[in-house]
Amino acid sequence: MDNPVPPRADAPGPRRRDRHGRGMRGPVAPPQVPLAASRAEVFADLVQDSVERLERRWPQLADIDFLVLEVPRLDGSGEGWSDEAVPLGGTIAAHEGQPARVVIYRRPVEIRTKGRDERAALVHEVVVEQVAELLGLTPETVDPRYGED
Repeated sequence: MDNPVPPRADAPGPRRRDRHGRGMRGPVAPPQVPLAASRAEVFADLVQDSVERLERRWPQLADIDFLVLEVPRLDGSGEGWSDEAVPLGGTIAAHEGQPARVVIYRRPVEIRTKGRDERAALVHEVVVEQVAELLGLTPETVDPRYGED
């Protein structure tokens, strides 16, 4: 029997079709609306807002890098955290020309919060705690409103 459909030639790019005559697929929301921002981008904005709030009081924070990572890395030594608790943030001291760094872990913070306001409060609390650790101060010294609901 003859094969009535010739084999498809391998095209160099992705296949693009207009199914059912409705036009090509596009983004769900235009880029200027909040729906278009990913959860990672929204979380990074929360961290940035918290840092800017603290920089007004502590200008030396401009010399510190603030990073957002998805999850903490599990080293072979398990240093810094145990089976009971996953860290929400961490610090890396300055060394060999590298600036000090404060790291906030997105997924552990998101899992512990339900809404944007609760998440923003926890992000700020974690940033304050990590900055306090890096500067050798108490969190209440870094932000007098620390711990208030």
